[in-house]
Amino acid sequence: MNVNLLLGLQWGDEGKGKIVDVLTANYDLIARFQGGPNAGHTLMFDGHKHVLHTIPSGIFHKKAKNIVGNGVVIDPVIFKKEIEDLAKFNLDIPSKLFISRKAHLILPTHRLLDAVSEASKGKAKIGSTLKGIGPTYMDKTGRNGMRVGDLELSDWKEKYKALAAKHLKMLDFFDVDVQFDLEELETEFYEAIKVLKTIPFIDSEEFINSALKNNQSILAEGAQGSLLDIDFGTYPFVTSSNTTAAGACTGLGVAPGKIGEVFGIFKAYTTRVGSGPFPTELFDEDGAKMAKVGNEFGATTGRPRRCGWLDLVALKYAVQINGATQLMMMKADVLSGFDKIKACTSYNYKGKEITHLPYNIEAHNVTPIFTEFECWNEDLTSITDFDTLPIQLKSYIKFIENFVEVPVKIVSVGPDRKQTIMR
Repeated sequence: MNVNLLLGLQWGDEGKGKIVDVLTANYDLIARFQGGPNAGHTLMFDGHKHVLHTIPSGIFHKKAKNIVGNGVVIDPVIFKKEIEDLAKFNLDIPSKLFISRKAHLILPTHRLLDAVSEASKGKAKIGSTLKGIGPTYMDKTGRNGMRVGDLELSDWKEKYKALAAKHLKMLDFFDVDVQFDLEELETEFYEAIKVLKTIPFIDSEEFINSALKNNQSILAEGAQGSLLDIDFGTYPFVTSSNTTAAGACTGLGVAPGKIGEVFGIFKAYTTRVGSGPFPTELFDEDGAKMAKVGNEFGATTGRPRRCGWLDLVALKYAVQINGATQLMMMKADVLSGFDKIKACTSYNYKGKEITHLPYNIEAHNVTPIFTEFECWNEDLTSITDFDTLPIQLKSYIKFIENFVEVPVKIVSVGPDRKQTIMR
């Protein structure tokens, strides 16, 4: 058996949570391999909206076990709220959810460092969600971090206090006035740790590899999107982890040869939250319509998403670095009723036309070159069969497949799990 991966191919918010939810029935294990609670995976079913931040999207399925892998950073306070929000569904959480001992913890002082660091940048802000993700990964790579397994030690509070004291000294470096009550934050943190410790801690790499040996099927769930990868994204406007396929190997302890299918998710258009370059961004009525019809607000932050036409140059780049084997198009229904739709098929880069993603895609370097398509007027939300989709949409999909050289296997025509067309 192999580990199949599900990844976002844009700047996040592609709809990964819904697709994991749709696919979960086919898997024994769902494993989250990177990122933190700055990511929000939205699921819609039975008339209810669910937003998960740390817990994998298979938690609502009876069969699947769910693992928070070693590559994830966990905020116990946010995790506690997730557990409380799930209480009304009568899920047997301790039998369905497991946490890697090697996952790192987000401390209250990590959030403070995140806030002052971002505030100190002024107009050069990177658009951090201020969840403490970056400082936590900095401590991880700096070999100072606190891990879930440390909570099993009798002196874990002493380790916490030593690291928090270091952070407080670091706050003095920034010329930013941030008001906080550390005692209140710590009380909340300690209470959340109690909840975290009700979930089984595991040596996740052993757990996962044993499952593979026992022919169990595993789906690895990524957070954010490929263009936010710390190495291959639009640096420095990126997240602090590897959101691409390689991140699943290091974030779960899975050998590269064990990776099977790589499911790549993208929207029929493009969105981005926060700062950073966005070549196909729209500032006109079309962009406003996309945002309104698509309800483009961040699942975690509530921030409005910037909207633009599909960037096929960037999409092909993401397909390439991930080795995507199947594509899944989300929110095709949002484009219904546009006069025309467009897709970027090349860039004018410093006066030269190119078809690859260059080192720098800031607006002063890159101008998108578009191909125009006929749109459709039909409401797609009740369509259940690919053959009955409008011819214009099928032509659009065919063009995308030819451009990126990977087939589109799923088309989503609405937020509910039932509004998913399989090919």
